[in-house]
Amino acid sequence: MLVRHQKTFNMGIVLAISFAGILLIIFAPFFGNGRNGLEFSDDLFNKLSKGSSYFIPKLSANVAKYDGTSFTTTVKLDDPKNVDKVLKMFITAGAQVGAEGTMLTISGDFGKLLSKVLADCDAMYHNDGQKVSSLYGQDEKEVMALWWNVLNRMDKEFKKQKKIDESNTIGDVLRKGIEPSYNYYGIEAQSVADKAFTMVFLLIFYVAYTLWWGYAIFYMFDGLGLSMKKSKVKKEV
Repeated sequence: MLVRHQKTFNMGIVLAISFAGILLIIFAPFFGNGRNGLEFSDDLFNKLSKGSSYFIPKLSANVAKYDGTSFTTTVKLDDPKNVDKVLKMFITAGAQVGAEGTMLTISGDFGKLLSKVLADCDAMYHNDGQKVSSLYGQDEKEVMALWWNVLNRMDKEFKKQKKIDESNTIGDVLRKGIEPSYNYYGIEAQSVADKAFTMVFLLIFYVAYTLWWGYAIFYMFDGLGLSMKKSKVKKEV
């Protein structure tokens, strides 16, 4: 295929080559600690995301309203190997637990139980997993996974009992307490204000870089004489 418009074709080639050059730089380990550009930006946005996901103080104030509120519920565990682990966790948290096989009967002070859970969440959020693991004698991430599993089942039981307020409170602890603490464990939290310039630069660069490739293709195709034009409307005779 012959080049029809040399100037626009050359412009497209220059844009394509420069795009590829920058892409090589992005994938090179030039961004600290052997990271490439994608790893650097992913790490940055994870830190910023964690920095805006700290809801534990508000959750703690909410669950404190339930101090002195007693509860009793039953949950069934899937894995018999987790029974002793869960028993130790709830007893350590001040609850009373009975087990028949994988069926657990749990009772205690609703507010104080959730406060203990949130204390573990807070330690995990601040990457102090040792505090959690030493308290229960097991891996800190496993502890949080078990808290999530059992509280999720308690949530369903409370719904059956029409205890909607308690159910909603557990739901908040699951979504805003346990999940962020587990998912962001090991990541350093940073505020958007501290990294505002870098964040804005990356977002602008992402948009500009996408358009960069688009214009490279556009100019090369235009140089080859390939373009899209609105078709003429045929008039009936």
